Amino acid sequence: MVALQVHFLLIPSLVSMLGAAQYLMQDAALLSYIDQRFLSLEKRLEKCNRDVLEFVDEFREFSKMVLSRLAGLSSGKAELKRDMDTLLTRIEHAQRDIDYFGSVTDSNACVEVHEELLKQQLLEEAEEKKRLKLMLNASCDHMLAGIRSLKVVKKTGGKHGSWMKDPGKKHAKIYLLSGSVNNVILEFANIMTFMENNQTLKARRVPLPLPWEGTGQVIYQGFLFYHRYGSLNEIIKFNIQRRNVADQMLLPGAGRIPAYQLSPQIKIDLAVDEQGLWALHAEPETGGNIVITKINSAAMAVEHSWDTPCSSKDAEAAFMACNTLHVVYNSPSGGSSRIQCVYDVLDALNAYMNPGLHFPKRQGSHSTVHYNPKEKQLFAWGDGSQIIYKLHTEQKV
Repeated sequence: MVALQVHFLLIPSLVSMLGAAQYLMQDAALLSYIDQRFLSLEKRLEKCNRDVLEFVDEFREFSKMVLSRLAGLSSGKAELKRDMDTLLTRIEHAQRDIDYFGSVTDSNACVEVHEELLKQQLLEEAEEKKRLKLMLNASCDHMLAGIRSLKVVKKTGGKHGSWMKDPGKKHAKIYLLSGSVNNVILEFANIMTFMENNQTLKARRVPLPLPWEGTGQVIYQGFLFYHRYGSLNEIIKFNIQRRNVADQMLLPGAGRIPAYQLSPQIKIDLAVDEQGLWALHAEPETGGNIVITKINSAAMAVEHSWDTPCSSKDAEAAFMACNTLHVVYNSPSGGSSRIQCVYDVLDALNAYMNPGLHFPKRQGSHSTVHYNPKEKQLFAWGDGSQIIYKLHTEQKV
């Protein structure tokens, strides 16, 4: 055994050093102790097949101690330096052996556990996917294939704002929310009334007890949902007919950075599609990527969240349609808007980058783009104009 031969060569060397200068005595004694202790550990290492799991920790701790003590020796002397180099080489070899035995033993001991964990994880993922499909009533069988045309309905002149219909009601009322901070909704009987020149005179004014922030508001089933001004991530549920706050909730993780880089006034963007209410925002922990959260609008509670690969950089807006996020991108100076990232929450592995969905020729930028699942149209606010985009859809494969 090479280790034993090195040991027998090392003892005479240590003995000869006893007659050296007095200031080397302590170092030599320390080396002798280390050598004897190390030899004992080497013999025990030969039995590692039986007790390697208990021995690994002890050996590693002793190696640390040896290295720290050797660092303090008078290594300037040639004799001691040779002995130290020999010990260091033996320690390095032994450490490689112990790491190998430890990894082999650990992998053998854990292989069955890993297989069981993998099976359990697959079962849990299958159950979660089944639960999500039931929750979302996965009846959406169509997907966005293009944006066919646009119609500029009105131009109010304000840079930021949102306008919409309530897809959860049968009435034809139009709602206008002007500005990124305000506390008054304008309600119009129908789109013809909204388009008239003296529109504000015929509008019903609905004041809010708490102002909104951004342009990410939605109206759904008679309620206005919006991000409360001055709060980090509080979402208000306001009853439009009764004119009171019906409920509120906090959206975890939201509100710290803009949802879209090109629309910094929006920290939380709310959306409605065939499956109900959603919230879109970005988080520093996701690298600025957009996070989707499904909200139970009745209970005002989070049902599920998804981290998407869709970046908020150069994004100006986004909307949900049939369980799918569509992110609208542009250039900082304004230009032709395009949908550049699509993410289906029920088919997360099938995210599309650069799907080739461009808005009709129009230079500018959007303050908001909201989907109306009832009419299958987009209600957008762009450079002070209220716009409707008609969509082209296809059956999902």
